Amino acid sequence: MTHDPSILKAESAARASKIELMPACRRYLRTATLLLLACAAAHAQDSAGSPPGAAADRPLPDIPSLMRDVEANQRKAEATEKDYIYHSVETEQQLDSRGTVKKTTVTESDSYWLEGVPVRREVKKNGRPLSASELGKEDTRIDKDVASARDRRAKADAAGKATGPRGEDMVTVSRLLELGAFTNPRRVELNGRDTIAVDYAGDPRAHTRNRAEEIIRDMVGTAWIDEQDRMLVRAEGRFVNSFKVGGGLVVNIRKGTHFTAQMTKINDEAWLPAQIDAEGAARVLLFWNFDGRLEVSNSDYRKFRTSSTVLPATPHAGEPKAPAGNAGSPGP
Repeated sequence: MTHDPSILKAESAARASKIELMPACRRYLRTATLLLLACAAAHAQDSAGSPPGAAADRPLPDIPSLMRDVEANQRKAEATEKDYIYHSVETEQQLDSRGTVKKTTVTESDSYWLEGVPVRREVKKNGRPLSASELGKEDTRIDKDVASARDRRAKADAAGKATGPRGEDMVTVSRLLELGAFTNPRRVELNGRDTIAVDYAGDPRAHTRNRAEEIIRDMVGTAWIDEQDRMLVRAEGRFVNSFKVGGGLVVNIRKGTHFTAQMTKINDEAWLPAQIDAEGAARVLLFWNFDGRLEVSNSDYRKFRTSSTVLPATPHAGEPKAPAGNAGSPGP
């Protein structure tokens, strides 16, 4: 058994901030998939013609423009998302060796941004609202976690590294082209809107530079981009191999682990996370941590820091008050 202090420290940090793993995962997934699609479309420009069907007479969008739009819209979407708060219900089912559910945990949280960092404030566990004392501990945990994320970002900025809002590794377009192959671009109608769908398969021989690249290299899947808005609306992925980093403490993904993620357009201005479904076993520091089945369902999207009217909220039981004492906390 390893006693590497750096690995043990990383593992301790992952346990302490478990409630933050899923929002980081969603943001990482969206960013990576948007870039995957842009690169895939670029690869497809050299392929022969459009797929058969009603849209065969309409060529795919200009690829360089698509790539610029995707990257710009991702940044714009993140800025718009900072104006929203929504309710998340996370259901995790632990399975035994025969696939029978042995334990179910349901966690309800409010997801929002604080000081440029996406956070989740737990408000209910297995149907029981958190007490005032427990909510106070949540606020303290969030403050510490935000400070840590900002510190990681500052150190990465000083080193000239591109990171996500929590200081997680990012993968550039040029690197994605080296990590896998992109095939079968086509138009697909999804929920009444035209999307560009593309398949991706990682190259197991590709050399990786960070954990995010390891995830992409060992994944196959499909992404759908809304053609009009140039935004991710759906992604599916599956890990084709098992792999570990740090003896499994830092990264441990079981072969066959798969996921589906969907976005929804809110108030005709923002594409926000709607649903994530996953099955398998995955521990990736700052991104994933589950063993069995996982479902994350989001609803009750509301705007804050503004008086604008948004779509009617989806009711849910025991809606908590906004966290007190945090600068930039959601308002009524």
